[in-house]
Amino acid sequence: MDYDWQRTFGNRMQEFNLQHPPSKDDIAISVKVRIDSGCFHREHSPHAYKIIDDYLASIPNKERCFAFVEHESGPEVLMFVTVATAGILLAKSIIEFITTIIKARSEGIHKGDSPSADVELIVRRMVKDGEFREEKVLRFGHMDAVDKKAIQREFKKALKQLVKGKKKSKK
Repeated sequence: MDYDWQRTFGNRMQEFNLQHPPSKDDIAISVKVRIDSGCFHREHSPHAYKIIDDYLASIPNKERCFAFVEHESGPEVLMFVTVATAGILLAKSIIEFITTIIKARSEGIHKGDSPSADVELIVRRMVKDGEFREEKVLRFGHMDAVDKKAIQREFKKALKQLVKGKKKSKK
């Protein structure tokens, strides 16, 4: 495990918590759209980022319940999920935004963005004392159909695992 990355990730999550104080039933998570190899950022994916930027611009700031962070390995969305007795509550706009990012990647490649490596959808959260948990949700090739309902279903499954902590914590 890369401890510098882990410390940086922990700091990013802590800063998000400070800037957007959660309610008592909320937990902060990171949703990462990570490319297998190469880069997925503005320089190599201008067409995809145009779609992403247009989507972000369509959301009024007061309704934006997340933070968008760009990385060479792919974008990350920092957000809160509400853990309630009825289950995990997730804003519909989050699923739409994540679906938009994945579709934008595919559409960008069709318009000339490179490279065309697969992307993984990953959810993470800090637990305690620098520990974090991670769940891989789905993997998409640039030719794969992007199904919002499948993303939502698998995303919720992964969130349940992440919150319950059934998988081994990473340190």
